[in-house]
Amino acid sequence: MTWNTKVFIDSNIPMYASGKEHPNREPSIKILESVSKGEITGITSTEVLQEILYRYHAINMLEKGLEVFNNFSGIVDEVLSINVRIMNAARDILKDNTGKIYPRDAVHIATMDHYGISYIASFDRHFNYFKHIREFILQTGI
Repeated sequence: MTWNTKVFIDSNIPMYASGKEHPNREPSIKILESVSKGEITGITSTEVLQEILYRYHAINMLEKGLEVFNNFSGIVDEVLSINVRIMNAARDILKDNTGKIYPRDAVHIATMDHYGISYIASFDRHFNYFKHIREFILQTGI
C-alpha cells in the first residue's frame, strides 16, 4: 500500500476522534490527521454523514453532532453519493450475509465496491467477513 491510498472512513472514526477518552480515540485522530495532511485520500459517503447526524440526535447531542458533521465533511476529500444500484447491491450483500453485517454497513461495502475502494478505516470488525475489504487501521499499524 502506498500513501494517497483511497480509504473509506466510517462514522465511528470522526465520532471516536471527537469523543471522550477511549482506546480508539488516538488512532481515529491519527487517521483524520493523515487525511487533513493529504497523506491518505479520505473518502466517505452521504450514508456515513447521515449516521453521524442520526447518532447524535438519538442521544440528544445534536449540537455536538453538527460540529462533528461539519468538521468531518470539511476534512474528507470526497463524499460519495448513494444510488439505487448501490442500494440493490447492499440488499444482496445483506441477504447473502444474514447475521454477519448490519444494513448500514452493507451500504458501505456496496458503496466501496461501486467506487472501487479497497480500504476502510473502521473499528467495526464484521468487515473482516469480506476478504476484498482491507482494514486500513490494521494495515498501517496506527
